[in-house]
Amino acid sequence: QVQLVESGGGLVQAGGSLRLSCAASGSIFRINAMGWYRQAPGKQRDLVATITSGGITNYADSVKGRFTISRDSAKNTVYLQMNSLKPEDTAVYYCNVGYLDYRSVFRWSWGQGTQVTVSS
Repeated sequence: QVQLVESGGGLVQAGGSLRLSCAASGSIFRINAMGWYRQAPGKQRDLVATITSGGITNYADSVKGRFTISRDSAKNTVYLQMNSLKPEDTAVYYCNVGYLDYRSVFRWSWGQGTQVTVSS
């Protein structure tokens, strides 16, 4: 069993910044990919950014140049630095982790979500 604890969401004015964190713990042998997704009211959950164990990153076009994903492998933690926030960034942000458990089974796990609200 794996637990993902997210933090850092909140209310910010347009143009402001927030930093999200997600710490993974539990029956993890090795984490492969880590990422962030978001879901606005009435919309589907969309990819925001991902990062592999080798540090390769991928971003949604809508956040390129404004958001930066990073990870601390020693702490099993992934971060999302969000700058120049826009009202359309308002959503619940979910952490997602792909990992191998101690039986070498690959699994995905989701965090509980953290609300990000950007006011205009």
